[in-house]
Amino acid sequence: MIKLYQFPISHYSEKARWALAYKGLPYQKVNLLPGLHSKTTTRLAKRSSVPILQHEQNIIQNSSDIIDYLDQHFSERPLTPVDPAARAQALEWENYVDKELGPHVRRLCYFTLLDHPRLCISLLGHQGPWYGKLFLRLIFPKLRKLMYHYLKISPESVAESEQQVRQALAKLNQAWRHSGYLVGDQFSRADLAAAALLAPLCAPSQYGIPWPKHYPQPLDSLCQQLSPQLQRVRELYRLHRPDS
Repeated sequence: MIKLYQFPISHYSEKARWALAYKGLPYQKVNLLPGLHSKTTTRLAKRSSVPILQHEQNIIQNSSDIIDYLDQHFSERPLTPVDPAARAQALEWENYVDKELGPHVRRLCYFTLLDHPRLCISLLGHQGPWYGKLFLRLIFPKLRKLMYHYLKISPESVAESEQQVRQALAKLNQAWRHSGYLVGDQFSRADLAAAALLAPLCAPSQYGIPWPKHYPQPLDSLCQQLSPQLQRVRELYRLHRPDS
């Protein structure tokens, strides 16, 4: 049995969920709570971050390493191109979106969500333990302060993140324009990573989170502005993201 230790809201966890679903692999989700998760994650692995995949005696931490592992041990429907040049290109794209896109999307979202405790707690505690949302309500003021510090949220950093996301979207859409895919003419881990990390800005149903009909401001206005540039993300979800 495969277990995936995760935050349901995490777009890096979504990368791992998508890879598992794409390969048709059954797995058990272990949904952790921010603030309590490190007791579990540091027992399993070196760092406190999620996602963590457990398969037999193997523990794999980090979404990219999880995709490596799944391709190595479950070879059907590979996400990593076989051709060395294409493989290098896919890994380069994935590294780019992991480092230059994912953290900025996260910062933009939490800049708004942390000012709306009820919505934020609903998303953070989704399908967690029975006491999860009560726990999050009790610690939310402290959690908000910690997340502001951890994510380095400030008016200046949020403005920088918006610029970074716009630049990344322009770069991705230019590459997608040729064949609809970032590497060659087939879906790969590069497309999966880019779409998963952008998904919170267009709220696809396959993600498995009870997204609000509309985000609070200013996040809703930003998502509306970016909506045309997110069209390929929605298409990739429709074409290649099974429900899980």
